Amino acid sequence: MTTILLPILWALVGAAAGWVARWGSVRLALLEGGLAPGHKRWQVYGPPVLAAILFAVFATEPTSFAVLVLRSVFVLVLVQVIFFDFEHRLILDRVMFPSIAIALVASLLRHPWWAGIATGLGAGLVFLMLSVVGSAIFKAEALGFGDVKLALFMGVLLGPLPTIQALFYGVFLAGIVSVVLVVRYRTMKQTIAYGPYLAAGALIALYLYTTLPTSSA
Repeated sequence: MTTILLPILWALVGAAAGWVARWGSVRLALLEGGLAPGHKRWQVYGPPVLAAILFAVFATEPTSFAVLVLRSVFVLVLVQVIFFDFEHRLILDRVMFPSIAIALVASLLRHPWWAGIATGLGAGLVFLMLSVVGSAIFKAEALGFGDVKLALFMGVLLGPLPTIQALFYGVFLAGIVSVVLVVRYRTMKQTIAYGPYLAAGALIALYLYTTLPTSSA
């Protein structure tokens, strides 16, 4: 298959997968205490559009089809996290726990096999400490436990160095948005959902680094 045709076809697959992710998010929202799904354009069309773009971008990388499918699954998970957290300020256990399990299986095929596990536990522990300390200092939830589970997932998925890079990208993006909100609303009381920015950092790192097992591994 030509290098041009595959990204185009995979973008169509991504668009369809994004629609499925949106449909699933609506159903999952209703299961989480009856959260009402939004109907704004970015909420409805955002997942399929972003998934289509990302699937096409990842399809430009030379790799086996099996690895492309696996990476695309993780891309779809991160797209769901981005839009659901923006919409509901919530990262779902029903999404995170199966995703962590799949990432764990994939990480066992890397060398060394324990790197993903150790990184995931380390990242999760760091974010758990930040959550506890932040809550104690600010008397409010600084980081949710969804962010802790997302950090765990990122560590297992990406491995040591890419996880550090992904967290840096995520914190940097969140910092820029926070500054913009402070300037716009002229108050330090504005809060943001960190999950989408961490997920964006994970997407960048997943693209830049060959972290998943390849056919030659």
